[in-house]
Amino acid sequence: MKLPPLILASQSPRRVQLLRELVAEFDVAPSYATELHDLTLGPRRLCEVNAERKALSVAERYPDHLVLGADTLVFLDGDGLAKPADLAEAKSMLRRLSGRVHEVVTGVCLVHRAAAKLRLLADTTYVKFRDLSDDDIAEYLRRVHVLDKAGAYAVQEHGELIIERVEGSFSNVVGLPVEAVRRALEQW
Repeated sequence: MKLPPLILASQSPRRVQLLRELVAEFDVAPSYATELHDLTLGPRRLCEVNAERKALSVAERYPDHLVLGADTLVFLDGDGLAKPADLAEAKSMLRRLSGRVHEVVTGVCLVHRAAAKLRLLADTTYVKFRDLSDDDIAEYLRRVHVLDKAGAYAVQEHGELIIERVEGSFSNVVGLPVEAVRRALEQW
């Protein structure tokens, strides 16, 4: 792929690793954009808007670069499950997810300010949790640091303990829908 210089508007080590599957060279620049939490927008649109805010905040500093911003949220019954504030909230989230199917939505924005070009996309993956006992939850929380993860879990870190199945993009649940981003970059 022949692309302009690329910047990932995220410090997430998971997103860095996933983007490296697609692009050998890129820079990382943190975004200081404030995320919206307006659930009336709906899951896809909310994630797209937050991804766009992140990408645009970095693109202001690097107008001659292609900037990729992303935002991933977990949704259950229309509620967005963000990163838990503490372990008590993490336990509560995992209890709510137990035995249920939920959505993981990642919004992605590609923007090049100098070229006045912007592309938005979103991907949705459905994740079914196993029925979890309090002991299962405690064991998972002993093994995985979850306070920096939407929905209080990481599919790639001992996901087999809590997840029954994943329908859709596995990488989307990690934080970047590699297949959809590949197509978007090829079309760029």
